[in-house]
Amino acid sequence: MKLRSFFPLLCGLWLGLAMPAAQAERADRDKPMNIEADALRHDEVQQTSVFTGRVVVTKGSIVLRGERMEVRQDPEGYQSGVVTAESGKRAFFRQKRDTPAGAPEEFVEGEAERIEYDGRGEKVRLIRRAELRRYRAAALSDEITGARIVYDSGADVFTVDGAPQGSKGGGQGRVRAVLSPKEAPAGGAAPAAPAPAPALRPSTELGTGGVQR
Repeated sequence: MKLRSFFPLLCGLWLGLAMPAAQAERADRDKPMNIEADALRHDEVQQTSVFTGRVVVTKGSIVLRGERMEVRQDPEGYQSGVVTAESGKRAFFRQKRDTPAGAPEEFVEGEAERIEYDGRGEKVRLIRRAELRRYRAAALSDEITGARIVYDSGADVFTVDGAPQGSKGGGQGRVRAVLSPKEAPAGGAAPAAPAPAPALRPSTELGTGGVQR
């Protein structure tokens, strides 16, 4: 059975303990950023590039998709980007998580009207109509929605904020989460066997053909 929880306005939802033993793919930050789009405008002085039209970004296991993306690179080589969706739609984010040897693969997926990728801080911010999902062995495991979700892949922490009451697309100021129960670790102890039934003993109070009262 899945647990459904509702949290108040601007509630921080910390899932580091709910999603243990896995972090974002550690090699992603060192991989090159590959981008495809219909058009590109690059500013060498400002070190910014603006891609427009069916933008697809890959960086290691990270995938970003949207209608427009502005990419910046700081003097130390760290890359950051802001992906925005086409009107009425949402941009997309996906990243593989490191898991122990032999464990099923895990992925984190997110959607929002605006997605901010911070390569230096290893954070992804999902803004407006935000949704984040975790898949384990290709099966949906956990799902959270809110107005703003911050995924800190380095610390393996998710923070979710609700929206002010009455705001557009705010979901009535609530955060919604569906969390699957934590699975027992592989090779765990087997359940204890039931206690044996007591041995039957002959009664000394029964006569021949009699019935014990």
